[in-house]
Amino acid sequence: MLRVNDLTYRIGERVILDSATFAIPDRARVGLVGRNGAGKTTLFRAILGDLPTDAGAVSIPKGMRIGAVAQEAPAGPETLHEVVLAADLERARLMREAEDADGLRRAEIETRLVDIGAHSAPARAAAILHGLGFDAAAQARPCSDFSGGWRMRVALAAILFSEPDLLLLDEPTNYLDIEGTLWLYDYLEKYPRTAIIISHDRELLDTSVDHILHLDRGKLTIYRGGFTSFSRQLSEKRVLQAKAKAKQDAERAHLQSFIDRFKAKATKARQAQSRMKRLAKMEPIAALLEDEAPVIHLPSPDKPLSPPIVAMERVSAGYGERVVLSGLNLSLAPDDRVALLGANGNGKSTFCKLIGGRLPPLAGELKRSSKMEVAYFAQHQLDELRPSESAVAHVRDRMPDAPEAKVRSAAARLGFPASKADTPVSQLSGGEKARLLMGLAAFDGPHLLILDEPTNHLDIESRQALVEAINDYEGAVILVSHDRFLIEACADRLWIVGNGSVKTFDGDMDDYRRLVLAGPERADTSGEGTGGQKAEARRSAVERRAALAPLKKRLEAIEARMAKLSGAIEKIDAALADGTAFLKDAAKAGDLARMRAEAAEALARAEEEWLEVSGEIEAA
Repeated sequence: MLRVNDLTYRIGERVILDSATFAIPDRARVGLVGRNGAGKTTLFRAILGDLPTDAGAVSIPKGMRIGAVAQEAPAGPETLHEVVLAADLERARLMREAEDADGLRRAEIETRLVDIGAHSAPARAAAILHGLGFDAAAQARPCSDFSGGWRMRVALAAILFSEPDLLLLDEPTNYLDIEGTLWLYDYLEKYPRTAIIISHDRELLDTSVDHILHLDRGKLTIYRGGFTSFSRQLSEKRVLQAKAKAKQDAERAHLQSFIDRFKAKATKARQAQSRMKRLAKMEPIAALLEDEAPVIHLPSPDKPLSPPIVAMERVSAGYGERVVLSGLNLSLAPDDRVALLGANGNGKSTFCKLIGGRLPPLAGELKRSSKMEVAYFAQHQLDELRPSESAVAHVRDRMPDAPEAKVRSAAARLGFPASKADTPVSQLSGGEKARLLMGLAAFDGPHLLILDEPTNHLDIESRQALVEAINDYEGAVILVSHDRFLIEACADRLWIVGNGSVKTFDGDMDDYRRLVLAGPERADTSGEGTGGQKAEARRSAVERRAALAPLKKRLEAIEARMAKLSGAIEKIDAALADGTAFLKDAAKAGDLARMRAEAAEALARAEEEWLEVSGEIEAA
């Protein structure tokens, strides 16, 4: 079991970790969450022993192997497959030693190689690389052939292959496309050892972990369940703590009032003194503060355009003589929400440039509304921001003739109020830069908004703000993202980019996940298929739904029971919050306290049952 006791770390006057304490059971998969800059990566460095802390200790069982993705991506002449195999240091050492060993030592080595599954390792390494987007040909190429983002995938594959006893992953989906992300969800869900994962991906935090470790204002608290369960527990905790604080504040005010009235009277001096001592011993209850919600504003177009705003007929797109996409027969309505699926390198960026008017078609007919305004956001555009200038200066460029008050008001709508308005871009966080660039891109209310991986650098709260902003926006949206939660919350159409074309996909993200996890032998990814294949797929879907119906009905019953118990607890707490409850009727108050304990115990059992049934549904 990993234990962290009273860990404290400061940078100057700022306390990053404040007597942080937690314990993680063996084989737990833990999602580490907290706002950007809260200190999550700092905690990882402390666990790895790379950071001297001011106080406290990290207790790690003897012999525990800790693994984290290397900061430097592999870039040598070794093939991807060789790099991943070499990550299992024991296997690599024994394989080298076996070349020269003989007799008893050779037998010992062979026995150990069998114990650690060394002979099946090449197949396992290939499977991990394939899951992260490398086909057989790519696995045989040297690392130096690939860009930095792809080499980071190799580094991730290497650490997953080595299967450390404690796996530390910091935003592992950042370099992945949606296919790699879906594969990683499945892999981490089945990881056989302990893992701690820093992530802002809600789907990963609900699908692949069984505990949430929350870092807030230097303190660490661990919760059982995924992110949805954690959010509910935290909300309930805040309500209860607010009630307890209100009750204590009322009692403190009552005691102070008595002291102020009677401390000067001789007949009441002893009682006043007693109340002063009681007041001094009373430990103040601090309210759980909620961080200010981030703001993302995407202005809608002033007037909608007539449909379709884009229409393609037998369109081809590419660069010079190189055709990337062909045979495109698609149309886009003024209020469409389209998510593009498909592995990186299949042409998603090419399609975005084509539909946004940045790339002319090589062939076919492409009709675009003459009045259509397009906004384009991509992560690489962050470099276009001027580091030494503030958000207000960037907004002023878009409003050169506007008075200063209007410029600052517009900056505030983008999420940069007076406290942040004049901060140089170089001092903003990655999420703040992304929100600024997104707001500038959509500043004039475009008819079509193209968002290419908009969630990189955004924390969970900012991603939720982005979901709300997209859903409030009244124009068309083309979305490229590895964040399944964002896709499911915003997109109403799925298009797959692959095999040199773009096709509509009839299923939902669950269907696409099953398609991705089917492996290299998976069928046509266009969603078209033959009539027989589609009929069979429909029959299979009906059978799956029929099989899952009893489980889903049971889950609904459990949720209803949980809601009823939570309501009962809330009513009892309201009754007990009255400080005179025990004085008025001690027996009744005692019964209420007993009923609350029983309800809380029943709620805990219901939550355990909910997690169990949810797991059965997911497995099915």
